[in-house]
Amino acid sequence: MKKLFLTIAIFMMIEQLSFAQSSKEEQTIIQLSKDKWQWMADKNVDKLEPLFHEKSKFVHMSGTWKKAEELDIIKTGSIWYKEAKVHDTAVEIFKKTAIVWNRITLVAVVRGNDVTTEFTVTEVYQKEGKNWKLLDLTFSSVRDTHEIKK
Repeated sequence: MKKLFLTIAIFMMIEQLSFAQSSKEEQTIIQLSKDKWQWMADKNVDKLEPLFHEKSKFVHMSGTWKKAEELDIIKTGSIWYKEAKVHDTAVEIFKKTAIVWNRITLVAVVRGNDVTTEFTVTEVYQKEGKNWKLLDLTFSSVRDTHEIKK
């Protein structure tokens, strides 16, 4: 009987450690996503360049492009991500892959025009060593009543 209780207690401790680790990783990814939005607003390509994976893709309403093009767009301000107001976030981690869904209001300047658009943005990250790399950033236009199911 004591062995049974000891075994159950060990499993419960392992479960709690696993949950704590997952929560810590989720918080790390959420913070990284927030930092990314700020770096984009600041046009800080020096911070974004190492975050974006070499084969990353960026899907916008007007097209899809690769890392170099996205960095150039940010640097030149052809799209200036002035502010991403994050309303809701969900994260799922699958081993070394993390997916973040952010429901945002994006305040931007696009080719000289001020725009405010509601999006759900999907971000896919992959852990390489100790660092997370952004593989994909996809903007999906949604209504402001859209909710992310957690």
